[in-house]
Amino acid sequence: MWFKVLIVINLALILISLVSGVIFLAKDNGKSNRVVTSLTTRVALSVFLICLLVIGYLTGQITPHGVVPQPISPTTTNTQK
Repeated sequence: MWFKVLIVINLALILISLVSGVIFLAKDNGKSNRVVTSLTTRVALSVFLICLLVIGYLTGQITPHGVVPQPISPTTTNTQK
């Protein structure tokens, strides 16, 4: 459970970095490096998120769920016209 919480916190930090980057872009008018710092932070957090997802999958902390639809069996008939 703590692993999933860590992933959600990381996602929230990525969104905060994104919003702060947009605010810095609008207010600074190219006079400071805060936008670059925000982008660097966001990229680093995204790489960390990918590493967390891979580690979580390999250790069994997170598992994929059945999003792929099952094939239709040949005995099923479509009654709608």
